[in-house]
Amino acid sequence: MSHASPSDVLSHNTAIAGKIKSLTGEDAQTACNGFKNMGQCVAAAHVAKNLDIPGGFDALKAKVTGTGSMSLGKAIEQLSPNANAKSETKKANKQAADDMKESSS
Repeated sequence: MSHASPSDVLSHNTAIAGKIKSLTGEDAQTACNGFKNMGQCVAAAHVAKNLDIPGGFDALKAKVTGTGSMSLGKAIEQLSPNANAKSETKKANKQAADDMKESSS
């Protein structure tokens, strides 16, 4: 997964920017602001969509990037307690890696 900052990646990768917009409904720069890297942003976008998280992507983003930020798995446990956080995190990370691979080719 890419370790470049989201703004660096988005500035030259319109394919991933479009994917993020379709997953979150937000401009990709806005959606990914605050995430450490692009992979985290894309994975969170997938989790929010896959689980139909209450409050959507913004609620998940607030848990992962806000004050007292937590791991994606912990955020899933809090926002969607009936979900299997470990398998959902793994699934989203794979989806994110696939998206990143597709968009860079």
